[in-house]
Amino acid sequence: MNGSATASTRRRGLRDWVVDTGLFLLAALYGVLMSATRLEALPLPGPSWLFGLDQLTGVLGCVALWLRRGRPVELALVLVALSTFSELVAGAMLVALFTVAVHRSPRTTAAIFALSMLTALGYVVLRPEPGTPGVLVLLLGVTIQGAAVGWGLFIHHRRRLVLSLRDRAARAETEAHLRAEQAQLHARERIAREIHDVLGHRLSLLSVHAGALEYHPGAPAEDVARAAKVIRESAHQALQDLREVIGVLRAPVGELPQPTLADVRQLTAESGRAGMRVDLWEELTGTVPDRVGRTAYRIVQEALTNARKHAPAAEVRIHVAGAPGRGVTVEVRNTAPAAAATTPAPMTDTTAAPAPAAGSGQGLVGLAERVALAGGRLEHGPTAAGGWRLAAWLPWPP
Repeated sequence: MNGSATASTRRRGLRDWVVDTGLFLLAALYGVLMSATRLEALPLPGPSWLFGLDQLTGVLGCVALWLRRGRPVELALVLVALSTFSELVAGAMLVALFTVAVHRSPRTTAAIFALSMLTALGYVVLRPEPGTPGVLVLLLGVTIQGAAVGWGLFIHHRRRLVLSLRDRAARAETEAHLRAEQAQLHARERIAREIHDVLGHRLSLLSVHAGALEYHPGAPAEDVARAAKVIRESAHQALQDLREVIGVLRAPVGELPQPTLADVRQLTAESGRAGMRVDLWEELTGTVPDRVGRTAYRIVQEALTNARKHAPAAEVRIHVAGAPGRGVTVEVRNTAPAAAATTPAPMTDTTAAPAPAAGSGQGLVGLAERVALAGGRLEHGPTAAGGWRLAAWLPWPP
């Protein structure tokens, strides 16, 4: 993981200092406790000079943990090798194994973990414990090392998952923003072309009637009045059209008003005026946060859009409920389409299809990502009666 290696060379922040200090103290405490335990055991197992060397190795191993961010693999290899004969370096060795599991690839972690199991076997052979079976000591060491590596791998995969979700959510937001900007730019171009044609027509009328007055100054008063009226009306309408196109082009791209949960009523009313049978039921306590309300609005909007496309004659029931600390629940159900069908059409995004169709499902994919980004849950599927159900839960802090 090159990103982890790059991150390790940066300066430590406050959180890094706290973590490094905590792990150093943990490894040192392990060494102190093991030293105290050995001093109580009389006589000491093995040669007396080996215990002194073991203490020195444990101290050096704990000090070397401050290098774990820059060279985690090298440090782990050294400490694993020292653990073959040194018991007091085990705390530092466990921290090094954990660091490798967090910041390096699982393949590298597996290789170093396999080496640590071999050194654990070597320790049992070189320094047997009086009165304790070697198999038990080996199993205990492998279990502790496995726990450290497993914890590190869990954090490693969790970090990668979080980064992946953030990247996907950011990419989805960026793509949606670009699509909205592109659609608005295309709409502006169409409006500009239309207004250009209108202005060209009106200005051509102005030119024709003004030229007629210029070349026929002696025309009857009735014709002059008629031409002047046409010029005045055309100029007035041209100014109106010009104001409209300038207003459209001056509107900032991306600064459109964001909907809230209160706009769901207007959304259902518009759907009702379009011929849909929509029933809205609200059970809300308190003021819903803007982000939660915006997500709930998009859920209802997506459900209504797809119900109108795939079940145009069906009845749609919307239930919105929630309270602070309990969350917001949005459920949209539609009955089976009026026209009999063997399989109900799902609520999916089919914006690219002119006729009702199954769609590509990108609407629900984007909606699921939006709900996940808000910390909620989304579920959907057919009902027993042949309709469709779309439900979501969104967190609402107390």
